[in-house]
Amino acid sequence: MGYPQRFFEPGYVWHLTARCHNRDFLLNQVLYRKLLTDTLFENQGRYRVPVLNFTVTSNHVHLLVVSPTDREAIPEMMRDLGSKVAATYNKKSDRKGSFWERRYHATAVESGEHLVRCSLYIDTNMVRAGVVRHPSEWKHGGYHEIVKPKQRYKTVNLSELSRLAGLPDDPTFPEHYAGWVDNVVKRGHLCRDDVWTAELAVGSVKFVDHVRRQSGYAPILKDESNMLGEQPAPYGAQDCGNMLEWGF
Repeated sequence: MGYPQRFFEPGYVWHLTARCHNRDFLLNQVLYRKLLTDTLFENQGRYRVPVLNFTVTSNHVHLLVVSPTDREAIPEMMRDLGSKVAATYNKKSDRKGSFWERRYHATAVESGEHLVRCSLYIDTNMVRAGVVRHPSEWKHGGYHEIVKPKQRYKTVNLSELSRLAGLPDDPTFPEHYAGWVDNVVKRGHLCRDDVWTAELAVGSVKFVDHVRRQSGYAPILKDESNMLGEQPAPYGAQDCGNMLEWGF
């Protein structure tokens, strides 16, 4: 899937985006989307990378993960995930050549409101694309595990998601989350925001500046609103840090 030039500091949340070569719809068959989600389940356990959310579309993948102590765990997990799907597809289709774009993109996401915004953005991907009316209608995503937690064979680490969202040990978190998603869909705040897939980091100025320095980039030079991607806000002008404005 690529060779990320990232530092993957332990404990950081990362939004990873991997696209098919030339953005072709190589994942349009359920067989390959299921293979990818099954492999993700296996790999998150194998490499001990907490997965907070994910969605697999017909031509790209979104993953929200936490860096473990092993800084090579995420690159290795992504490499294995991508190579297995690519090899299977090319063999069955008698195809040669690259399956994925040269590298996947990684954006560091600050915990709290930014993390929740990013997770909701991932869940509503196929709604934005006009494929479904609600995330519940798209099978290949983490939404189902978040709002209806599994007891076994779990890919999403719900306790980590709840903790990093600012609601640790809250048994009603799935209910809250479902309400946030419903509110986003109901209000129609579904515009695409490239900040989640193009920036190095999304969060407070302090957070973004730290990520830039750790990654070998110069300190923040941009206007704060551009760096944070909050003008325009991903879901409209409401304060996403205020849960009451999300319907609670």
